[in-house]
Amino acid sequence: MSLPLIEPSLDLLRQGRVLIDVRAPVEFAQGGLPGAVNLPLMDDEERHRVGIEYKQRGQEAAIVLGQRLVSGGIKAARVEAWKALLEAHPDAIVYCFRGGLRSQVAQQWLMEAGIERPRIRGGWKAMRQALCARIDAAAERPLLVVGGLTGCAKTSLIQALDNGLDLEECARHKGSAFGRHPLPAPSQIDFEHALGLRLLEIDGGSVVEDESRHIGAANIPLAFWRAMERAPRLRVEMPLDWRLEQIRKDYIDDLWALYRAQYGDWLGWALMRKQLATALGRLKKRLGHARLARLQRLQALAFREHERGDARAHEAWLAPLLTEYYDPLYRHQLDKQDKTFLHVGDWESCLAAAREWSAQARP
Repeated sequence: MSLPLIEPSLDLLRQGRVLIDVRAPVEFAQGGLPGAVNLPLMDDEERHRVGIEYKQRGQEAAIVLGQRLVSGGIKAARVEAWKALLEAHPDAIVYCFRGGLRSQVAQQWLMEAGIERPRIRGGWKAMRQALCARIDAAAERPLLVVGGLTGCAKTSLIQALDNGLDLEECARHKGSAFGRHPLPAPSQIDFEHALGLRLLEIDGGSVVEDESRHIGAANIPLAFWRAMERAPRLRVEMPLDWRLEQIRKDYIDDLWALYRAQYGDWLGWALMRKQLATALGRLKKRLGHARLARLQRLQALAFREHERGDARAHEAWLAPLLTEYYDPLYRHQLDKQDKTFLHVGDWESCLAAAREWSAQARP
């Protein structure tokens, strides 16, 4: 019986199709496809044993062992999991690593249960190659980089643009010592896939924030990073009071909302305090012992006042953090760069300049 195939088109991701990833959980943890749900044919231990059998005795022996390990009640449970997902998403598609034996077995078992679904030709590997090619293609298109001191709301500017590419959102990290997200960071592969997926929505040039190549645990793909280094730039300049309010919103208000939603009041508060205290402590080498101790005291006092309802108390330690750490660091990096700027101005004028550039960069 011929089992249906579907080509590894990025249109599947544009359409938001649900995908059934039948690889083992350890493989999925390293990186799935956008929209994928991991419902494995074999768990990690079963896959490990079958892999050893394949190396020692060949493919036929490995298939026999796999059929023995995943049979009876185990097989029935896995088929039921696929059926349950397909009841909610009848157009879901199956894939494994290369679109080979595992996805074929899943198709066959579903066919025996009266359900016909296609698998992706070439599987995960073919789709990943297509996503990475999309990133490389974007590196050849026009690119605009938005820079500025910490607290200039560069991310908000990026998000206000139809062609804005929020690298920090893809990395689930704000790109600073204080930028860790309450949810686990994506794997490098998942970061690249999120980046490629967002680029599917952008025609013409992209606008990104000025970042180092490393954003939390993620690395910007090399070709795209080199394009960022060559790209024209805007620089947002805002007064300290304005930036301080923005940084408090980013580092305190928004972070607290995330922790509270994820962990509840008590644990969320404890985890947020720990994150911010740890992040401040990591700056000891740059701040020096005396300045760090002063900021740590101010931070502790701010949390005490925050518990009483005054979140603005954090500005007492955020202000010197900006003026004594982030601002000198940015200006030092700026002095080392031989960069010219298409536009330098306040947030609104930079947004207007980015929109004007974007209109000219459309195909």
